[in-house]
Amino acid sequence: MDDPTDFKFFDRLLFAQRKMSKFETIKVAFRLRPLNSTEKQAGHKVCCVAHEDEGVIEMQYGDSCKQFTFDAVFNESSSQRRIYDVCAAPVVQSVLEGFNGTVFAYGQTGAGKTHTMEGSIIPNTFEHIFDHIALNSANDRYLVHASYFEIYNEEIRDLLAAKAQQNSLELRESADAGVYVQGLTSTLVKSVSEIDNVLQHGKKNRSVGSTLMNSQSSRSHSIFSIVVECCTTDENNNEHIHVGKLNLVDLAGSERQSKTGATGERLKEATKINLSLSALGNVISALVDGKAHHIPYRDSKLTRILQDSLGGNTKTVMLANAGPADCNNDESLSTLRYANRAKNIKNRPVINEDPKDALLRGYQEEIARLKERLARMSSPEAEQRSTDVANSAAEVSLPKIKEEPSNRHDERASLQKKLEEEQKARMETERERRELQQHLVEMEAKLIVGGEIASNATKQEAALRKANQELIAKRESELLLTRRMNEQEEEKLGLEERYRDVSEEIAVKTQKLKKVWAKYQQAKSEIKDMEQEALREQTEMLDTIRELNKQLKLKEFVISSFIPPRYALLYDDVDQGGRAVWDEARETWTLPALNTRRGNRLRERQASGGIGRRPETEFSREMKIVDSNPRWRSEDIVDLDLVMPVRKSPAARDDPNTIDAIAAILAMSMDDEIEELPLNEIRENRQKKYLKAGSSSKQKQRRRKDKAKSRPTTASL
Repeated sequence: MDDPTDFKFFDRLLFAQRKMSKFETIKVAFRLRPLNSTEKQAGHKVCCVAHEDEGVIEMQYGDSCKQFTFDAVFNESSSQRRIYDVCAAPVVQSVLEGFNGTVFAYGQTGAGKTHTMEGSIIPNTFEHIFDHIALNSANDRYLVHASYFEIYNEEIRDLLAAKAQQNSLELRESADAGVYVQGLTSTLVKSVSEIDNVLQHGKKNRSVGSTLMNSQSSRSHSIFSIVVECCTTDENNNEHIHVGKLNLVDLAGSERQSKTGATGERLKEATKINLSLSALGNVISALVDGKAHHIPYRDSKLTRILQDSLGGNTKTVMLANAGPADCNNDESLSTLRYANRAKNIKNRPVINEDPKDALLRGYQEEIARLKERLARMSSPEAEQRSTDVANSAAEVSLPKIKEEPSNRHDERASLQKKLEEEQKARMETERERRELQQHLVEMEAKLIVGGEIASNATKQEAALRKANQELIAKRESELLLTRRMNEQEEEKLGLEERYRDVSEEIAVKTQKLKKVWAKYQQAKSEIKDMEQEALREQTEMLDTIRELNKQLKLKEFVISSFIPPRYALLYDDVDQGGRAVWDEARETWTLPALNTRRGNRLRERQASGGIGRRPETEFSREMKIVDSNPRWRSEDIVDLDLVMPVRKSPAARDDPNTIDAIAAILAMSMDDEIEELPLNEIRENRQKKYLKAGSSSKQKQRRRKDKAKSRPTTASL
């Protein structure tokens, strides 16, 4: 029976309690960055204040003061290390124990999300993982591998692959692994420097761009995944494997086109970013609303990847970021409400014990198989067997050589051949043994042994960092308990109040009524603010739609002006007679390659016959009328120099009248006031325009023929 005074007993009890599956809400923290130089020069004031001890963000919005309570809040003076110790360290420790964990940063563009993730969360996570391995038992074996990818314009790109191989990857789902990215590069790492090199390599391939609000704005959602596999041995020498996966998510910032000034490709990126963040907000709202029967995880690739992190089996921390300037009060208020809703999401984390797809299990089985083969090859019986074979061959051959001197030469050659074959087989066995030993060393080098990757000084530093994390965690838990205790005491005092007389009771209840009335007015104001915010978002979306519509009309105008209608129709939907096919997996339109084969034979070119000449260009037909060169009358394709047509009209850039005319046509074609025609009428108009152009070209051709006939020939002269 376990001794209750034994500390190991309490450790096992705590681990068993953590292992038990129970619901827990995700942890939400909020960070305010300091004013930047642009905001200071413009004279903007601070409208948001963080009270760290109370866990409250206070915001001055117009004439009202709004307060939001979170698990932890940080002001502009908070250090990067403290943010990690409070927010991410408990999640990383849970991952090392076999749970899945997610830390993601959310906020407006330019709010400091990437600064928080790459300056605080990610590097300290690397130290935490390898500190834990360095301080653990030498009987434990670890396998750590990392991957890095981004979601850019709803396409998944592998940031660790070469530029030429960064094709769009697909999402897959299985019962064991859940939602995963197929074909993603995974790199084994054994130290902080190695995993940091992986991060730096991926950062070079990440999509960034410049906007009016941020010169280095992230144009994609990035996910850095770390998988830690651990094999422990109990008192009975039984091995147990647990696997923890940590997702570090740096979301792209929500942005408004009126503030960022995004156009063209930047506007398209912003539209995709806002759509994915809107889908994330819909998922959070559906999870918080207990009446929702469907969670829209499949509306975006981001929500599908975060499916286990939101309402699944993962320990999740959301770190919201905002700017304190009054010029961003609408965006900051939206971020505060977004984070306040996320507090109510409940997850059910479970430990991942003995998974079937653990790489560590396969590595250990391969190492055991190699050791067994080497043991068989190096055994005394095997060496004695080879020696006996060589000696017996020599003993049998020597008497025969003595008895028959005439056959001495042949027997000697046969014996020499047998000895060479035996030596060759022995060398082959030795070579195979060395290869097996090399393979065994390589396999064992991939595993990390607990307590063997750091020196004594490094272990002492790791122990100090671990003690500091435990101290900060204890302090935060005490603050949380104090807040809850104060709330419970206030509720208890409200229930147990006693009054000396009626006047005192009236005064106290009047005071309570005023508080309730103030809360009611605040709730009404909150509803009004949310309606105004929804209206602003709707206006922003409509402006974005108008801008995209304008670009679409420009492209349609270019297509209708330079591509004949009968060819332009090929780019329509298959149902409309075209070739375009909608790809559900990639969520994009594709044009299948033309089938140039008929059976197993290539389609042959039509031969010349009585029905007409072979195809020729319009330029050839015109030159055949005015030029007697035989090249224009040839039906065969010959290797001749290219004859370029002579420009007969001035360049558009040299003629201001032409430039003004083109600008007027473009403005008219993209005007929103023009009534849009149905698709069938547009096609008919395009076909009529093409037929009209064809008839005019035929008339020009007839006039050239008549002019050529009327010219005097050389013979008549």
